[in-house]
Amino acid sequence: MGKDQGGFIWYELMTPDISAARTFYQAVLGWSVPEAGHPPVDYREIAAPDGGMVGGMLPLSPEMLSGGAKPGWYGYVCVDDVDVQLTELKQVGGTVFMDQTMPDVGRIAMVADPQGVPVYLMKPQPPAGMEGAKSTAFAPDTPGHVAWNELHSPDPAAAKAYYLDRFGWAISGSMPMGPMGEYEFLNRDDQPIGAMMAAPDGRPAMWHFYWNVADIDAAGDRLAAAGGTVVDGPHQVPGGQYVIQALDPQGVAFGLVGTRS
Repeated sequence: MGKDQGGFIWYELMTPDISAARTFYQAVLGWSVPEAGHPPVDYREIAAPDGGMVGGMLPLSPEMLSGGAKPGWYGYVCVDDVDVQLTELKQVGGTVFMDQTMPDVGRIAMVADPQGVPVYLMKPQPPAGMEGAKSTAFAPDTPGHVAWNELHSPDPAAAKAYYLDRFGWAISGSMPMGPMGEYEFLNRDDQPIGAMMAAPDGRPAMWHFYWNVADIDAAGDRLAAAGGTVVDGPHQVPGGQYVIQALDPQGVAFGLVGTRS
C-alpha cells in the first residue's frame, strides 16, 4: 500500500447555482473562487485564505439533475491503483458512475460504496515540475480547509469492512450515541481523519465534511447573514471545539468546526 493510499485529497461541491454558491462560501469561509471556471463545464477551483487549494465547484445543469446528479459535497480519496479499486468495489456490490483520465490531473472515478454512499477515487497525475506536491485540502488546524470527514452510513459494520483495510484506516475508539449506536473515530497513519456512524433517521447516507474556522460564533453569524441555515449547533465536541451543522442556500449540507473566543 502506497503512502498516499486512503488520504482525502480534494473536495467538490456540485451545485445548481455556482454563482450563488461562490458568493456564499467566500463570505462564510474566506475562500477565493474565480468568477468563471474551466470550460466546457465552468469548473471553478477553491483557494483557502492561506492560498492552499482545497477543492472545486461543479455546476449541475438541468440535464445532469434530471439524470440523477444530486447537489452536495463529495470527497476524493487517493488510491494507488484505480483499476484494482474498481474491480474490488464491483465484487462487493459497489457502483461505478464515472471513470475518466484527465491530462495533468489524473485518473478519477466517481463511485458509490457497497452501502450506496457516493465518493470519488483518484490516482493523481500532477503536472510536470509538481510531482512532489502534496494535497493540503484536509488540514484540520487551518481555516478554510477540511478538518473532519464523517461517514453517515446505513450499515457502519459493513462500511468498516469496505474502507478500513482497503484504505489503511483504523478505528481509534468510539463514543456512544444512544439509539444511533456508536460514533467510531477514524485514524490514518495514526492521525485522526474523521469518524463513521449510522446515518441519522430521515437524513441521506453520505460523507459529511466539516470546514475549519477560526471562531465558530463569528462563522455562524457570517453563515446566517449570507443566507445559510443552521441545522444544529454550535455545540461542543470532544477536544473542546464547537461544531455547526448547516445548509447552504441551495440546500447542500456541510459543517463548520472551530474554537469559541
